[in-house]
Amino acid sequence: MPTVILTGQPVPGSSIESELRSLGFDVHLALGAADTETLLARVPGEHRVAVVDARFVGHPHALRLGLTDPRFPLAAIPGAVTAQPAARQALTRAMARENSAGGGTALAVDSLADRITAALDADGADVHRPELGSLVAAVPADPQARNEARQAVAAVDDEAVRLKSAVKARDGFVTTFFISPYSRYIARWCARRGLTPNQVTTASLITALIAAGCAATGTRGGFVAAGVLLIASFVLDCTDGQLARYSLQYSTLGAWLDATFDRAKEYAYYAGLALGAARGGDDVWALALGAMVLQTCRHVVDFSFNEANHDASANTSPTAALSDKLDSVGWTVWLRRMIVLPIGERWAMIAVLTALTTPRITFYALLIGCAFSATYTTAGRVLRSLTRRATRTDRAAKALADLADSGPLAEAVARGLRSTARRLPGFTAPAVALLGGAAVVATAALTDFGGPWPLVAALAYLLTSSLAVARPLKGALDWLVPPFFRAAEYLTVLVLAARADVNGALPAAFGLVAAVAYHHYDTVYRIRGDAGAPPQWLVRTIGGHEGRTLVICVLAVLLTATQFKLALTVLALAVALVVLVESIRFWVAAHKVGAPAVHDEGEPA
Repeated sequence: MPTVILTGQPVPGSSIESELRSLGFDVHLALGAADTETLLARVPGEHRVAVVDARFVGHPHALRLGLTDPRFPLAAIPGAVTAQPAARQALTRAMARENSAGGGTALAVDSLADRITAALDADGADVHRPELGSLVAAVPADPQARNEARQAVAAVDDEAVRLKSAVKARDGFVTTFFISPYSRYIARWCARRGLTPNQVTTASLITALIAAGCAATGTRGGFVAAGVLLIASFVLDCTDGQLARYSLQYSTLGAWLDATFDRAKEYAYYAGLALGAARGGDDVWALALGAMVLQTCRHVVDFSFNEANHDASANTSPTAALSDKLDSVGWTVWLRRMIVLPIGERWAMIAVLTALTTPRITFYALLIGCAFSATYTTAGRVLRSLTRRATRTDRAAKALADLADSGPLAEAVARGLRSTARRLPGFTAPAVALLGGAAVVATAALTDFGGPWPLVAALAYLLTSSLAVARPLKGALDWLVPPFFRAAEYLTVLVLAARADVNGALPAAFGLVAAVAYHHYDTVYRIRGDAGAPPQWLVRTIGGHEGRTLVICVLAVLLTATQFKLALTVLALAVALVVLVESIRFWVAAHKVGAPAVHDEGEPA
């Protein structure tokens, strides 16, 4: 149980002790620094501990933000400081120094909690200070100041601030104006009934899967129900994050579930639409797979660009300056957020078109919209990369190498090409990745199924992809290498399955790409959560992107169309089994050992 040490002389009529207990803290009283240090030593090391001034006056939500957020090892607000187990040693050292100094400090700070915070700052500790906005948090020095602080607390609606802060500061147009105005109240309803964000996330997944099942019926009633349920699923998808912010229930597992389930919901819905169309005699599996490939590649562009520039120095450009200038013009902000077709806009479009039109029209609109937004965002990022003078770090190069997902074949060939790669121009990596990928896809598309040429192109792709990663990916456009690899692998599977021209080949290809895409998303979420990339044995077991592409081309050469379909099905099941088991094991274990809680406050994709 988390513990609070309430320091100093209690103030008559103060509600601070009851407020702390309402936040789940076990409260102990200490009269001074010596008592505080003694009580601090008694608190079990695996528990969160906080030191709060007994004279504290402020909103309960200010205390909640300062003392209960699981994302930060150390946090402080005026009159209060807290440490999670990982930062307990730093707090203990600061407390011991204050006690040995007899309460003296160069800053002449009256509050012990604030003096401890100042000592932590002096030690170079990373102390999080939440943005309180209009919330009050103060340690009044006299009765008049205390009365003024109480009046300030009464003047601000604590619950209204809490509800407002539950909504992302930056979100899409549809989410901001059509979902969040009421979903925040659903989040509060869930919080008051003890529901967790993970439970709401699971409910959102189940709702989307039911929507996919309705779409799979192929009836107009089923399509209408599917559209309505997809919107309901998105409302719950917004609610889980708002619940996490409202109640500060952040976790590594929760962030992974939220991100993973978003992809599972969308792609399962694509499959449902394709099944529904097939019941009506229309085969749109190629469109469904194409939509999944395009959407996944869009995400990889986002992830790669962000990782490449996450901690780059001198990270400025005229293009970025123009973007910042446009942000000062209100209407352009919403237009640009809608152009990128984030999840709110995308799901609203899919839901409406499902209910009113046919799966084929829905996929056509989705492909056109995603292609336009991908062109817009990628072109802007290419311009930024070419016009900025950024120095990229080893960490960024390592992240891009992990996102590349190179297998043992590419690693072995790359070792032999390192000296050659060092002598080539800086644009070599993305150029050869693009050329090699385009060659294998084009060859598969333009030659007869079963011919040897896709295999020849796949061997050439092995060489080009190895050359692309033969040196650290620190070039201006090297962040394009992972998305080029994704497009090459996924499109090769799509094209060969289409060329096989046998019933069931494209659904099998859809399953295989979905399984591999899950692995690639899982890699991203591990990097984002500072959990490291998937283990090398996993990447080697499933072959890496070049190994899988080569295997698919070999199977297309050696097998008949019907046998190729069966092989794709077996590969899909095998890859899915391996990556899902390892991924679930990893994230559950990370959650159990208390991995740092994370949460995405950026714009949804």
